[in-house]
Amino acid sequence: MLPLDTVWVVERDGKRISVLKKERSLDIALHTLKQAGVEGVMVDVWWGIVERAGPRQYDFSAYKRLFYKVAAAGLKVQAVMSFHAAGGNVGDTCKIPLPKWVLEIGERNPDIFYTDKAGHRNRECLSLGCDEVPLFWGRTPVLMYRDFINAFADKFQHLFGTVITEVTVGLGPAGELRYPSYPEGDGRWRFPGVGEFQCYDKFMLESLRRTAEAAGHAEWGLSGPHDAGHYNSSSWETGFFVSQNGSWNTAYGHFFLSWYSNMLLEHADRVLSSAAEVLNKHGRPRVFNSMRDASNGHVIYEFTPACKMGIKLAGVHWWFKSRAHAAELTAGYYNTRDRDGYLPFMAMLRRHDASLSFTCVEMRDCEHPPEGRCSPQALLQQVIEAAEKYGVPLSGENALQRYDDYAFERIAESAFGRNARAGRLTQVTFLRMGDLMFDNWDAFSRFLNRMRNKA
Repeated sequence: MLPLDTVWVVERDGKRISVLKKERSLDIALHTLKQAGVEGVMVDVWWGIVERAGPRQYDFSAYKRLFYKVAAAGLKVQAVMSFHAAGGNVGDTCKIPLPKWVLEIGERNPDIFYTDKAGHRNRECLSLGCDEVPLFWGRTPVLMYRDFINAFADKFQHLFGTVITEVTVGLGPAGELRYPSYPEGDGRWRFPGVGEFQCYDKFMLESLRRTAEAAGHAEWGLSGPHDAGHYNSSSWETGFFVSQNGSWNTAYGHFFLSWYSNMLLEHADRVLSSAAEVLNKHGRPRVFNSMRDASNGHVIYEFTPACKMGIKLAGVHWWFKSRAHAAELTAGYYNTRDRDGYLPFMAMLRRHDASLSFTCVEMRDCEHPPEGRCSPQALLQQVIEAAEKYGVPLSGENALQRYDDYAFERIAESAFGRNARAGRLTQVTFLRMGDLMFDNWDAFSRFLNRMRNKA
């Protein structure tokens, strides 16, 4: 994973232009990675940089230079369409806001942003509640995402398959398909708090009201749960998430959590449908996939898009050992001890022939405080099994930068499985290239050798 600020905006001769930071160092780093056996790099293609000048005014010039440098080094690119802001998540080292013209619309209509029960607006990304509302110079958010991905594909389709192998579609905060339920960057949340439901903008509340009325319980549509605590509550401190007789395990709880998670699923379905239209439209590069005999004696050749499509899910592992899985619920994953909440996401990805990237592959249960009821290992295993059930290619990322052998051994174990039944990942992306990685180069090189030997 390349640094967040690999592409940056500077002012020269009175104009704001996009540039590559530390080009000479970048060249050396890319060739070093190739020589060490790395397959490719993942890079954020920032909405706030590319479309900063105004609606449909795209500047991919710095990314063009970057991709040719990556190709010259013999590496591949996984390009993340980053429709979120940088600066509010763990490990963010710079600030990249949403496009100014989008934020200006938000000043007039703050309900375009996710909102918590206290009315705090989260300006990291747009609320899925306004996905189909044409508030942005006549365009809906889904159309803006579609236009951006189409412009990217038009500019770089000649590199699809040979250099750019995947377009990862950002679907929420940190580019992940989730709600911003644990906003650490502004101090509202601290690990291992349960987080808060993000359903209080007017568009989300209107959807909740309609859904409740259709279910014959209009009273359920007035607000989110009243007894779900606050960002830093423990699960047992709340009436909603407590294991015994918690509201999550009632008819109302099932209604609300189903609606909340389904809104996330429908958001992904809408955006991926639009993205697939432009990534796979006529004229885009395709590669041979298979051949089969037809009944009339002819041979049918099947081709697939040269550039695959993928998304990211967050590894919300705290409170996993409790019955309710509180932190997963506020993030939008209706996963409890009695309900597999990841299967619907895998079914959706299978329909779109999309891959999945999942975080926390470096973590062990024993590294976390017992009061957080954490289980990153059991969570990862559940996601691996759900992906295998639907045939969804699954890759992994480390959530935190670590260079100890204990973490590297866990990443290798996550990637290849301790046994055949445990399943394996198709790819591992290491967070992140930079000074810290090269300062720990001996440890990282040992890790790469370990991965190659296991493969």
